[in-house]
Amino acid sequence: MSLYDLLIQPFADYAFMRRALVGCLALAVGCGPVGVLLMLRRMSLMADAMSHAILPGAAVGFLWAGLSVPAMSLGGFAAGLLVALAAGGVARLTPLREDASFAAFYLISLAAGVLLVSARGNNVDLLHVLFGTILAVDDVSLIEMAGVASFSLVGLAVLYRPLVVECFDPGFLRSVGGGGSLAHYGFLVLVVVNLVAGFQALGTLMAVGLMMLPAAAARFWVRGLWALAALASTLALVSGYLGLLLSYHGSLPSGPSIVLTAGGVYAVSVLVGPCGGLRSRYFPGRHRAA
Repeated sequence: MSLYDLLIQPFADYAFMRRALVGCLALAVGCGPVGVLLMLRRMSLMADAMSHAILPGAAVGFLWAGLSVPAMSLGGFAAGLLVALAAGGVARLTPLREDASFAAFYLISLAAGVLLVSARGNNVDLLHVLFGTILAVDDVSLIEMAGVASFSLVGLAVLYRPLVVECFDPGFLRSVGGGGSLAHYGFLVLVVVNLVAGFQALGTLMAVGLMMLPAAAARFWVRGLWALAALASTLALVSGYLGLLLSYHGSLPSGPSIVLTAGGVYAVSVLVGPCGGLRSRYFPGRHRAA
């Protein structure tokens, strides 16, 4: 098998593979920077909880209009935003920490969503909602993903200063009245819309995969915020491309193949990354004298 047959032929011959790759590109552009900020703000596990929180809303959209992208996306966005606001409110009004509050709402949302889909759908519908079908994305889904990516970049540009300051010195931001709470909730909106976009391709259980794994892997290669965001998006796209090829040549499910490829990139980064990887930390190279 030639390199062309291995790396290019699937995308040249099949339109559904090209659409899937374009979808991966759109997700990478939006999810990369958002994932980096989630990591720097120590909110990585919260993103996983939020990815499950969109399930009951998507299930309501499914019950109302079937496998309709606009209906399921609108329902997922509403449910994710409601859970984000409710969990944040509980954390601020009670002694319960925000991570525990998100965990509670995540479990409730996951159970409610599975129950709603199972009540009227079948196992195929449930698998579609939970694991996505990136090879079946249509033009409507691609337009939505591209719109979310554009919205995310504009939103991050608007919220950039307070978000970055809060990552490193939240006390200073509060002391100067920098609008930390407003920026925090605005950022949660960006997280939710990206998870809703990823849900169309990877399902609710793995939508967070392209958001967090490339961001965590990038941390072992570069340091600067802009470099982290750019590399995270690049690694997300590469993971999508290689995962689609793995799925095509190995006759494997596309969503898990993409996320596992991103996991492989993360594992390699942990082992050999120059910025804190195991090789650089425990087997540093010898420095030659000038």
